[in-house]
Amino acid sequence: MASLLKYFMALILGALTLASCSDKSLQKYLVEKQDNDKFVKMDIAASLLQGRNSSFTQEEKDILNTIKKVNVVAYPIKEDDTVDYEMEKQQLKAILDQERYKELTRIKSNDWDATLKYTGEEDAIDEVIVFASDDKRGFAVFRLLGENMRPDQMLKLMKSAERGDLDVSKIEGFGKIFKD
Repeated sequence: MASLLKYFMALILGALTLASCSDKSLQKYLVEKQDNDKFVKMDIAASLLQGRNSSFTQEEKDILNTIKKVNVVAYPIKEDDTVDYEMEKQQLKAILDQERYKELTRIKSNDWDATLKYTGEEDAIDEVIVFASDDKRGFAVFRLLGENMRPDQMLKLMKSAERGDLDVSKIEGFGKIFKD
């Protein structure tokens, strides 16, 4: 009964925060969470994503140069802290449901959901956002900030990551906070 009450309170708090953050930006939300110990944060310069042994083509280097910075912010669930988790998740969803954040795609599995969104124009994206959540482990927001990024270019860059050219070691440890 107590857990049901906690969940109900989280929904009420989430609904109240939806009304208060209807015109809030993701940037403002993330800045507000900088000093909150419940969040794990990391900023990475895009230049650090190019590995020492990379064999990028010139086109891939040009694509990588459109990305200026990667922000990663996560909220891992600790000690059954589902009330705050639900409230924070609802705030983020309300922000990302605003018209300025255009959806690229959604991915769902039995355990987790991921949404890819962007700001800017289709042929000149300023920001790519990945919001992934798992109600047992927590959520993470990945922001790729840049200038004139394009979805087709990001796909090419992901293929270079599959070849091992993109150095994701800076964020690999980040996923360990969500392991059982």
